[in-house]
Amino acid sequence: MATVSTPAAAADPHDVLGYLLKHANQRLAALTDAALAPLGIDGKDFGALRVLAGGEPTSQLQVAQRLGVDRTTMVALLDALERKGIVARRPDPADRRRNIVELTEQGHETFARARVEHAGAEGRFLAAIDPDAAAQLRRTLRALVERAEPGTPPGPGPAPRG
Repeated sequence: MATVSTPAAAADPHDVLGYLLKHANQRLAALTDAALAPLGIDGKDFGALRVLAGGEPTSQLQVAQRLGVDRTTMVALLDALERKGIVARRPDPADRRRNIVELTEQGHETFARARVEHAGAEGRFLAAIDPDAAAQLRRTLRALVERAEPGTPPGPGPAPRG
């Protein structure tokens, strides 16, 4: 009777790409959230601020699409940012069914500080590998995202958290 052998790689979940990406993302998200917490925001908030920092009038739906989140999630996120005075919503004069979302003055200040903190968190995350490997990792992940979603530039976020 023949026995079925399992390749060694299949036995170790730590070698599965999905596992590695998930756990790397969790580690980066934890570092990011810890770095941004003193500012009263987290990685998800930072993603929205990055979209809004461009200065162009942006609808709630556009922000949600750029972040890859549903409208309900986006409304809750923007409600919290609005309560903190970081964003303001107003009806779109061209279509009153839509809301335009913009950073407030406080939002611009928060974003400027958050960019520094976020960069520090990324730096701590990538410190385990040399700068060339970190740059290659970023290029490789960007290529994977762009090829998975042709014509769609990678958004600022996962809902990647920053």
